[in-house]
Amino acid sequence: METTHRPATRVICLDAAHRLLLMRWRDPHSGNWLWEPPGGGIEPGETPLVAARRELAEETGLDPAAVLDRSVPVDRDTWWNGKHHTGTELFFVARFAEERPPLSRSGLLPAELASLDTHAWVPWPELGALSDPVEPPQLPDVLRALVPDGPWGAPGRR
Repeated sequence: METTHRPATRVICLDAAHRLLLMRWRDPHSGNWLWEPPGGGIEPGETPLVAARRELAEETGLDPAAVLDRSVPVDRDTWWNGKHHTGTELFFVARFAEERPPLSRSGLLPAELASLDTHAWVPWPELGALSDPVEPPQLPDVLRALVPDGPWGAPGRR
């Protein structure tokens, strides 16, 4: 069993109706499905904010300037492509003025294109109703910490 940690960031994208953008990925090793916000590794010389903006543009084609300079650390413990990934990732938030902004896959690498099934703008109360696991499992708490004035209530409330 190989355990690894790479510095990474994720972006919680919110549309005008407070829907969250989630990407549905198929693990190339196990075949398992999961939903998670866009994001990925921090390249050498990048700040976490620069990495978050780059990853958002690559994975979605959305305007990277929408990523706000505010983050919360999230402890991750997940399996992907036969590797156990642990460590802390920084989660940022991006807000968009329109409902369900269209996405582009043009910035994805071939392996990413092969693993990405679809995306969805999910109303926050429906996160628990998705048929596949949502990563990280504490995503509602992360959302409350990043945007405490949202319709989901303050951190610590359910």
